[in-house]
Amino acid sequence: MNILLVGGGGREHTLAWKISKSSLCEKLFVAPGNAGTSQFGVNVDISVNNFAVLANFCLENAIDMLIVGPEEPLVKGIYNFFKDNTATAHIQVIGPSKEAAQLEGSKAFAKAFMDRHKIPTAAYKEFDAATYEEGIQYIRNHTLPIVLKADGLAAGKGVIICNNHIEALAEFQLMIQHSKFGEAGKRVVIEQFLDGIEVSVFVLTDGKNYVVLPEAKDYKKIGKWDTGPNTGGMGAVSPVPFVDAEYMKIITQKIIEPTIEGLQKEALDYKGFVFIGLINVDGEPFVIEYNCRLGDPETEVIIPRIENDLIKILSATAEQRLNEIDIVINKQTVVTVMAVSGGYPNEHETGKIITGLSDTKIEGTIVFHAGTRQEGDKVLTNGGRVIAVTSFGNSIAEAAEQSNYMLEQIDFEGMYFREDIGYEFR
Repeated sequence: MNILLVGGGGREHTLAWKISKSSLCEKLFVAPGNAGTSQFGVNVDISVNNFAVLANFCLENAIDMLIVGPEEPLVKGIYNFFKDNTATAHIQVIGPSKEAAQLEGSKAFAKAFMDRHKIPTAAYKEFDAATYEEGIQYIRNHTLPIVLKADGLAAGKGVIICNNHIEALAEFQLMIQHSKFGEAGKRVVIEQFLDGIEVSVFVLTDGKNYVVLPEAKDYKKIGKWDTGPNTGGMGAVSPVPFVDAEYMKIITQKIIEPTIEGLQKEALDYKGFVFIGLINVDGEPFVIEYNCRLGDPETEVIIPRIENDLIKILSATAEQRLNEIDIVINKQTVVTVMAVSGGYPNEHETGKIITGLSDTKIEGTIVFHAGTRQEGDKVLTNGGRVIAVTSFGNSIAEAAEQSNYMLEQIDFEGMYFREDIGYEFR
C-alpha cells in the first residue's frame, strides 16, 4: 500500500516509525513531516489543512490510505472532502467525519452527547454572548474551584481552573467579550471541578466494532511535581498502575461501549481513534473530554507497546472488520520524556541547532522528533516541544531514568525537560 500520513509532530514520527515496519507498506509519505519522519518516509511540503492539494497528491501518487494525525483537519472535514469526491472516495481514510469530530471540536457538543447516552461526566452549563449575564450569575453561585472551557479548539490551552470567583469572572469576561481564545471561546462551558487522577484511554473503532489500545497518563504542567502553566504535554507513561482489569471493565461498560453505541445511534461516521480523557474519582471514571485522534505525547508510549502490524489494524478499521483483530500488547512499562524550547509554553525561539541525536544509542530507547526541521546536515528546533525520548523498562522509574539519561546526551540552546515524569508511581 502507498500511505500518506498527515501531520508533523511527535505523534506522526511515532506513527511513521511504526508504519514503516508494516509488511503492507510500500511507500510512506508524510505531510508536512519533520526531521524525524524523513527517516521512514518522504516528507512533502503540504499544509495539513490544504485538502485540495493533499487530494491531488494522493491521486498523483496512487495513495491507498490517508492517516490523519492532528485534530484540526478532522474537525474541518478532511474525511468528508475525500469521501464526497468521486476521484478520492476509494482512498481509505483513518479519522472521523466532520460531524463525528465535533466530539473534540465542540465541548458543548461532547457534553450533550454524554448526556444523551448517560456517560458519566462533570455537571455543566454552556454560555455565549447572548447569555453572558446569566453566566455571570452562574459563576457567582458556583462552588469552587470552577472549570471554564473554551468550546472550540484552542491548542490545548482552552481549559482554565479558577480557585476563586473573581478570577473566574475575569476569565469568563476575557473569553466571551475580549476573544481570549478567538472563535474557540465564543461559547464557554462551565463545569464542576472533579478531584482525582487522570488517565487517557484509547479506542480504535470502525463505526461498529472496536478494540481497546494501551492506556496512558500524560503530564501537562511545565514544572516539576506538576507545577506551572499547562503545555501540550511534557511526557507520558503506559501502562498506568491503577488501571487494572477490574477498573478497565468499569470503563468499558460505563464509557467505551455507550460511546461507540452512541456514534452508531446518531449515525456519526467514525473510522479512527477515539481518545477518552478520564478522571478517576474514588474508583469511578468520569469523562473529562473526547479527542478524535491519538494524543501527543501519549502516542509515543502506546504505539510502541502495540505488537501488531499497525497497517493491518487500520485496514480492518477502514473495511469495518475490526472484530477480526486481536490486539497484542507488550507488557513492559514505557515512559516518554519531552524536551522543550526555553520559554515554552510562552514565547520561545526556534532554529536552534540540536546536537547528540545520533551520538548515543541505547537499547530499548527511541528518539522521536516533535518540533524539528532539517537544514542541510543539521537538525534545528522548529517548535515548543522538540524531542520525545521513549524508553522501555521493568518499572516506571527504570524507563524514566533511561529516557532522562538519553536526553542528557542531547542538547540545544534553552533545552528543558522534566526529570520527574511518572513521579507519583515511582
